[in-house]
Amino acid sequence: MTDTPWLDDACSLVDAFRAGERSPKEELRATLDAIERSDLNCFSHLDPERAFAAADSADITQPFGGVPVGIKELEAVEGWPDTGGSLLFKDRIASYTSEATRRFIEDGGAVPVGLTTASEFGGLNVSITKLNGVTHNPWRHGRTAGGSSGGSASAVAGGLVSIASGGDGGGSIRIPAGYNGLLGMKGTYGRVSRGPHAAFRPGTVVLGCLARSVRDAARHFDVCAGVDPRDPWSLPNPGGWEQGLGSTDLKGKRVAVLPSIAGVRLDAGVEEDLRARTSELIAAAGMVEVDLTLELPNLAAQWAMGNLSTLLPELARMWPKRAGELTDEIALGLRIAESMYNLHVAAVAEAQRIEANQAMADTFEQVDFIISATNPGPAFAADATNSSPTDTFIDRAKDSEVAKVAFRGIMASLRMVNGAFPRASNAMIDAVVEKVPDLVTMGGLTIISNIYGNPAVSIPGGTVDGLPVGMQVLARHHRDAELFDVAHFVEREFGWPKVAPSVAVERLATAPG
Repeated sequence: MTDTPWLDDACSLVDAFRAGERSPKEELRATLDAIERSDLNCFSHLDPERAFAAADSADITQPFGGVPVGIKELEAVEGWPDTGGSLLFKDRIASYTSEATRRFIEDGGAVPVGLTTASEFGGLNVSITKLNGVTHNPWRHGRTAGGSSGGSASAVAGGLVSIASGGDGGGSIRIPAGYNGLLGMKGTYGRVSRGPHAAFRPGTVVLGCLARSVRDAARHFDVCAGVDPRDPWSLPNPGGWEQGLGSTDLKGKRVAVLPSIAGVRLDAGVEEDLRARTSELIAAAGMVEVDLTLELPNLAAQWAMGNLSTLLPELARMWPKRAGELTDEIALGLRIAESMYNLHVAAVAEAQRIEANQAMADTFEQVDFIISATNPGPAFAADATNSSPTDTFIDRAKDSEVAKVAFRGIMASLRMVNGAFPRASNAMIDAVVEKVPDLVTMGGLTIISNIYGNPAVSIPGGTVDGLPVGMQVLARHHRDAELFDVAHFVEREFGWPKVAPSVAVERLATAPG
């Protein structure tokens, strides 16, 4: 009898099924019991009936045959809630299943347990919404699981499921992977289909998974990557991702170690840990460190404002009369974008993107890999709605109804200024960035690979204050396999915990005998 969920990776769970050591139905029962006992709050919806039906008929010859999995709640599953993590859509039901999820379940054989929590519309790197409340980090209750794929990361690191889906439009796989000590791979743009509704803007989203091992993430690519005619930006799948692990000769590969990119301030201890880890990696693999600088524009402000425009058609007539049901940061962001975003801001954003592309291209002519921190620090407070440790004007603007009304008045005035002086917006944005830099560094270490479209992976590094920090490795476009091999080398030579240590200790203490 299986009493607790599998604490190793998903691939080894499939092996256990095939060897007759465990059964999909027993594993699912243990998974659902563990979710019921858990205080992580990382699932927003469960469907035991569907899951047991899938477990009963599981084909364990499939790549993920019989493995219980979580699906990020921003991905559509026909018949399940389609909330976007928002109170506004709490009663909406999905009428279709996204292609990546269909492949995971049908082609991979995974057993869908339910939806994992995400930040509202994937817009923030936090794990708190008005709809679902606070999701916790299994390494330390009361700390964030990150976002937007925070629920998936919490569920995997928390020992509830061995793998869960995620999506990364500005760091939303890598950020929670870093905070939870997991492997988080963002492939080259287009690697995994976003169909059937593949809007181009923001033109940065790559779907993937939160995984305990490199081979799990590689197998997920084998199953889910590939061309989808409903996503015109989807790429062919060469296959062999898992089989080819370890085939890259890392000796002589050139590496730039840039702990902070785009001017993001790192917490105490993060750079020291990263440099120690990268020194070990470079020495062990025979890589060559190259000394260079990478100057990037601050991409977050103008880019984020433009992306908020994609929300307006979805909100339709609910905006702004139901703004109070939105996460305060999303509502305030929409008001700022409405007031300040115009063609001049769009032009600056495009110029910044071209500048960033050139800088990245120049850098990758000199090195094979860039290594940086994944996040500025370890996980911050779970109930925080942004990663800034200081009080910001957004915090003050949402403190009271009076402040919110005043803020709306200011935004209305800005719209009038914008109409008369359309070039003023960029100057005002630059002033905000200079005065309150923490507001626009949410995802500041990860977003460049979304803008540029190159692959990037967060590999479990060391710990700071007892919490995990990630080592982020960036590579050239279409060199995803090389990044898997860097991660595979780190995993083989140095290793990392498959789940949060407290989970492993708890399971050991409650094990029979």
